[in-house]
Amino acid sequence: MKKILYIGNKLSKHGVTPTTIEILGPLLEQEGFSMTYSSSKKYKLQRLIAMLWSVLQNKKANYVLIDTYSTTNFWYAFASSQLCRLLNLKYIPILHGGNLPFRLKKNPKISNMIFKNSYQNVSPSKYLLEKFKEKGFDNLIHIPNGIEIKNYPLHEREKAAPNLLWVRSFAQIYNPLMAIEVFSSIKKKYPEARLCMVGPEKDGSLLEAKEKAKDLKLEVLFTGKLSKQDWINLSKEYAVFINTTHFDNMPVSVVEAMSLGLAVVSTNVGGIPYLLENKKEALLVLDNDVNGMVSAIEEIIESPDLFIRLTGDARQKAESFDWISLRHNWIRILK
Repeated sequence: MKKILYIGNKLSKHGVTPTTIEILGPLLEQEGFSMTYSSSKKYKLQRLIAMLWSVLQNKKANYVLIDTYSTTNFWYAFASSQLCRLLNLKYIPILHGGNLPFRLKKNPKISNMIFKNSYQNVSPSKYLLEKFKEKGFDNLIHIPNGIEIKNYPLHEREKAAPNLLWVRSFAQIYNPLMAIEVFSSIKKKYPEARLCMVGPEKDGSLLEAKEKAKDLKLEVLFTGKLSKQDWINLSKEYAVFINTTHFDNMPVSVVEAMSLGLAVVSTNVGGIPYLLENKKEALLVLDNDVNGMVSAIEEIIESPDLFIRLTGDARQKAESFDWISLRHNWIRILK
């Protein structure tokens, strides 16, 4: 049995949205791999220490998977990967950070230390695959973030009601205030419109969003963090999924929305245009383009044919990310 150490932010027990470590890890367990995880420590310094200690404790691991982000958590990947090098452990960064191309440019030497010396670099998005290749990296493989499609029943709708759903952590990079501004405009044309925003607080953006909604005299449903099943059930009451992010890679929440029959309207940033084709699986607008997103939503509401076509193509695309289709790629690397 192959032993895998998985380094990442395993923080759902602290009210944080589950990340790939809590999705991919159990799927690999189902395939017969022996998985060890680090870390679930709440505070960053404690988490870093726990990650490094787990590497030292798992010197006989066959591989070390490292969730790799582009902001502060980038340094977890750096420290863990260099300890793996010292111990001659094969490590595999999984490239999640939508702003990793900035890291390659800002910290080229450190980036080379991580990614040039890895056993393999796994990119869930074609966007980061392309950006890393442009910088001369060739030890790359594209494996999309997988979901178990059986857990996402398609809820078919004949047309789109003006009910908007937003699912993400409340952080500035995901631009939740844009969702409030979009809803304000939609509400003027469709008084019955609703907006639900699902996700935990991360950097004070939830409070800002609530204050903005109050200032604009808007009733917005803020649910906080929900379990996967709860937000899947909630999604049946909505028709349009809005993704307002400034930076992105391959957001699982968007793939989940596609699976559930929601029409997706998203900013056209980072990995989004590599995931979604404009006017085929979604409607895409420029970053922070409130008017453009409002117009796109109105187009979907006013055209049932467009709504049905977008949601049908989106579901078909989402099915290509089913774990059953992707599992062989991981097995090939790890066995």
